[in-house]
Amino acid sequence: MKKYLLLTVVLVLMCSLGALAQVSISGKVTDSGDGSGLPGVNVVEKGTTNGTVTDFDGNYSLSVNDGATIIFSFVGYVTQEISMGSRTTIDIALSTDVTQLSEVVVVGYGTQDKKEITSAVVSLDAKDFNQGAINDASQLLQGKVPGLSIYNKGGDPNGTPTIRLRGISTVGANTEPLVVIDGVIGASLDNVDPNDIESINVLKDGSAAAIYGSRGSSGVILVTTKQGSDGKVTVNYNGQFALSTIQNELDILSADEFVAFGSNDLGGSTDWLDEVTRTGVTNIHNLAVSGGSGSTSYRISTNFRNVEGILDESGFDQINARATLSHRAIDDKLKMDFNFSLTNRESDFSFNEALRYAVFFNPTAPVFGADSNIGTAADYEQFGGYFQAPGLFDSFNPRGIVDQNTNIGERNILNFNARAEYSIIDELSVTINYGQQYITNVLGEYYSVNSFFRGLNRNGLARRTTQDEKFTLVESFATYTNSFNKIDLTFSGGYSFQQNESESFLLETGDFPNDLLGFNALENSGNLNTDGQIVLRSDASPEERIIAFFGRANLTFDNAIFFNASIRREGSTKLGEDNQWGTFPAVGVGVDVTQYIDLPLNTFKVRAGYGVTGSLPRENGLSKPGITFNRDGGTENFVLTRAANPDLKWEEKAEINLGIDFGTDRLTGSLDVYTRTINDFILERNVDPAVFQVDRRFENAGELKTNGIELSLNYDVVNNPSLSYNTGVVLSSYKTTLEEFIIDEQTRANLGAPGQNSTNLIRVKVGEEIGQIWGPRFSGQVDERGIPIMVDLNGDGQIISAQDAALSADGDFEELGNGIPDLEIGWTNQLTYKNWDLNAFFRGAFGHSLVNTFRAFYEPRIPGQAGYNIINSDLARDDITSARFSSYYVEKANFFKLDNITIGYNFNVSDSKVFSRIRAYVNVLNAFVITDYTGLDPEPVLQDFGPVDNGGRFEEDNGDPITPDVLSPGIDRRNNYFTSRTFTLGLNVTF
Repeated sequence: MKKYLLLTVVLVLMCSLGALAQVSISGKVTDSGDGSGLPGVNVVEKGTTNGTVTDFDGNYSLSVNDGATIIFSFVGYVTQEISMGSRTTIDIALSTDVTQLSEVVVVGYGTQDKKEITSAVVSLDAKDFNQGAINDASQLLQGKVPGLSIYNKGGDPNGTPTIRLRGISTVGANTEPLVVIDGVIGASLDNVDPNDIESINVLKDGSAAAIYGSRGSSGVILVTTKQGSDGKVTVNYNGQFALSTIQNELDILSADEFVAFGSNDLGGSTDWLDEVTRTGVTNIHNLAVSGGSGSTSYRISTNFRNVEGILDESGFDQINARATLSHRAIDDKLKMDFNFSLTNRESDFSFNEALRYAVFFNPTAPVFGADSNIGTAADYEQFGGYFQAPGLFDSFNPRGIVDQNTNIGERNILNFNARAEYSIIDELSVTINYGQQYITNVLGEYYSVNSFFRGLNRNGLARRTTQDEKFTLVESFATYTNSFNKIDLTFSGGYSFQQNESESFLLETGDFPNDLLGFNALENSGNLNTDGQIVLRSDASPEERIIAFFGRANLTFDNAIFFNASIRREGSTKLGEDNQWGTFPAVGVGVDVTQYIDLPLNTFKVRAGYGVTGSLPRENGLSKPGITFNRDGGTENFVLTRAANPDLKWEEKAEINLGIDFGTDRLTGSLDVYTRTINDFILERNVDPAVFQVDRRFENAGELKTNGIELSLNYDVVNNPSLSYNTGVVLSSYKTTLEEFIIDEQTRANLGAPGQNSTNLIRVKVGEEIGQIWGPRFSGQVDERGIPIMVDLNGDGQIISAQDAALSADGDFEELGNGIPDLEIGWTNQLTYKNWDLNAFFRGAFGHSLVNTFRAFYEPRIPGQAGYNIINSDLARDDITSARFSSYYVEKANFFKLDNITIGYNFNVSDSKVFSRIRAYVNVLNAFVITDYTGLDPEPVLQDFGPVDNGGRFEEDNGDPITPDVLSPGIDRRNNYFTSRTFTLGLNVTF
């Protein structure tokens, strides 16, 4: 008995000692990439079953033996073992395990594992996006995707960036990639705030985009917005305060230099650029609430942006609201998603012309006429008191342009969709998606009765425009997934219905008694009683419809050989009755070579794809006869202006893509080479009136061919819990050749007024590259009259450089440069050290040239034009006194810039019961640029809107927006907004 009693005592003592040796540890587990807390991480004492899991914010607490080793493990992350030593708090950041993760990528009508993709697809999420005061969703991608060119030359806050994916895809309207937001085809990027975007996938080649048919001809950008998740309610706030200043100014004469040059001295000294510009102040606030419980999750966000441009009176106020709701029912067999977004933007467009005239308006002139030593104040009453020089051609007081006139607009975009997915059995599901988008634009321009710029000759001029668009989408498809031995099969098939409707109205009138009510009282216009003084236009489109049937099969064999094929049969009401339907096939194959050959690589996948897409014209009814109505001498007539073409069909693009994906533990990359051919442009052509009654009709003609190469590399230089550094580079290059066209050779893209209206800048010739800047070569010599002497290029003993000889056999003209870059590059650098992070993004383009039109017009020292200021660049010559276009004004525009740099700090809030994350950062956009280009901005110009128009019209005669000329890249026009540099202070708080 005593023996058992003694044993009991010993056991009790041992347990007591063990209890005394137990200690409590706690801490937080975060993602090493973005610093967010990781829920559900296993925290286990090594060698025991004693453990716990982290809560929703990544926090944990656990009692363990003193000196124990703690194991942290989570699916998709590298497991770590930490010896606690004497610590009672252990915070740890887990890194993703690239060898375990199966990355899911959104593609058309579904998702795929990244390893199974055989086409050229790039996937980006929030950590990859550009940072700072980003006001346009496309800016998130700038320089990040090889082959995707995004340029917003000048940085106008109301400007629209030019987006090209692998160069020119058509000479018509469908030049930019299709945007799909949460499954809604054709949704507007303007209706999604950059803060609400979770990820963006770019489908670059034909084999990936063919599933979208005609609308995917220029590539596809798939946007997935942030969604809610089960768990406690999370509140996230993002705030930004930014200041924008002019990055670059043109070198012009000061008032003293102007007078010393012998120009007209009006006695003053005015910095006109300073008069019309400012430090732009931007405020951005984003508040999002997300959460869920059980079978329902939600996210609601509101975004407010007040953005000022560097040009006075330019900028916008915008509010955006977005709501998402997901619900599961019927034992999780039914999943329903609802998305709603509303954007209201009130814009002040101001007048870019004020910047142009600030460059060459007389710097000795005063702002107001009362301050002038020329005439009296009464002489300037007709100009509202502003100093003007009525005797000078094309010369307007820049401050008067901004102050006296109004140019505003309001845009509302409403987008919603409902999506339901039902799993009939485990292998088969059916999805239905319904969405609509409404866009309303109301624009207003008013030019004062005293505005010398535009209103004076009409005694006030008002213009009101309204535009309404409605888009409806109905799609349904079924997906079947199954496995057979070594084969994994997924098949999808479905139906798509798209309908677009639009209407617009424009009214222009003048002769107002005063400026009190402007365009808000058009009934006061005296033109209402004057014939021929009112411009009145309205139009409405028919119901534009696209109906399509599509199918796709994805097959994987032995987890190493991948096969993808799709086909889309599509019909459009925009085409001729005999050719409304088209078929768009695609096929792709890939092999993970490492499964069969022992290589020093984790991944080495070879892939090939081929796909066909189509392209539609912007306008309706091009296959039908064009008829106008007029009254001639009291007789009403319907006149045939364009012949019908019932055979009008799709433009068609066929593309072959060959690619390699490779990777090691630290290095990953991809290489793509491609060739694409675009046939059957939809163009208006001259025809025989004896056959067609009139001399014009739309026909299919022309062929473009593009060859390109793209490379992306990403390398983890350092990767440990306290320090990490990742660098990545993307490179792309392409050349486009015109294989067939309606004209064998032509020059286009007029330089414009004053004085150079007959000068065309771009040559287009069948069999040669697109983008040729064409003209005579300057010899470097000037004759006694101040006229530049050109080079006798053909050696025939005479110099023929007149514009009418630009294409003649004896003309002395040559290619002076090309507007398309030979190489585009983006270089990302991400560094984290403890709580600090640094993101530096560099961007460059090389090999392209630009026509510097500011120099071509305002650099020559022309006698008799003493009232205008002049450009005084490093290339300027005092002996050139005649404006003659030549190679002298074509400059290489290579550049390399620090486009975006951010430094951030993550505060330690592990002990906070309120905050789960606080991050503050500073950012600079357009930090610096290295270039020899003497103009404002060396970035490429990939399309041309024509010469500067001082009539205030930015639309075709029928009221449609001007269609840019994609065959005329490389012209740096004078109507560009000046480039800005932006400094941002930001704060991100999560509750």
